[in-house]
Amino acid sequence: MRKTLSVPGLLSLALLLAATAVAGDEGDGKKLDGKKLFKERCKTCHGADAPAGEYTPMFLIQEQWTKFFAEDYATTHKGLTVSATDTTRVLDAITPEMLEAIRAFCHEGAADSEHPMTCG
Repeated sequence: MRKTLSVPGLLSLALLLAATAVAGDEGDGKKLDGKKLFKERCKTCHGADAPAGEYTPMFLIQEQWTKFFAEDYATTHKGLTVSATDTTRVLDAITPEMLEAIRAFCHEGAADSEHPMTCG
């Protein structure tokens, strides 16, 4: 007996593969590095002694990171600019793909993960 996939099954598989590919690259085939992005895009305002408060992946547990990126990120960063000299809005400077890479890095390095990270 030959087994075949249904059209909805094939579409679901294609969508899953496409979503995985988009979340992991910059559009030119390179995988985004969440740790590097965190250091470049987040630590500038969230480093040691920063006015916005220091944050590293291990400051929160996975559930808290999930909630932050799903519910709080856009609200807490609305209206903020990249720096005093760069008036690009943070929400415009960080693409959805970049944010997903940062989210994955924070989740993987969370306090309750197998390998908590400080992002030194």
